[in-house]
Amino acid sequence: MREICRRVVCLVLLIGLVASAATAADLSPELKKSLSDSKYVYISSKRKDASFSKPAEIWFMYHNGAVYVGTLPTSWRAKRIKWGRPQAKIAVGKVDGPSFEATGLIVKDPDAEKVMLETYAKKYPDGWDKFADKFRNGFKDGSRVLIRYAPK
Repeated sequence: MREICRRVVCLVLLIGLVASAATAADLSPELKKSLSDSKYVYISSKRKDASFSKPAEIWFMYHNGAVYVGTLPTSWRAKRIKWGRPQAKIAVGKVDGPSFEATGLIVKDPDAEKVMLETYAKKYPDGWDKFADKFRNGFKDGSRVLIRYAPK
């Protein structure tokens, strides 16, 4: 009985830690509005020397509290995640726009990929025709990966 009580207490503490971490990672209402209104984010990924790279402009989707981008697996942002350096700084709207730190993860999520394709078609109508097949086919054949950046 004592062991069961100890495990329950540990579980309750763990749930509390996870809940508080999720709350700490929540973005301000102003930043959420910027993510909803902006066409681009500028992602700086963490280099080996712990400095951030030059910000790179990229199309994005803000979905379920995270920033998603579709990119080549050979991009620096994808390589650095694979090398165990998932930290990034994301500026919204312009290079010196409001920013936050995030942790990147390469994900295989067909539902998010579908939402991204639909979002990009609406958000980027001028360029989407040129890139739609590259994204759609790329997610299928691995020539494009989906990265989810969760705010820290």
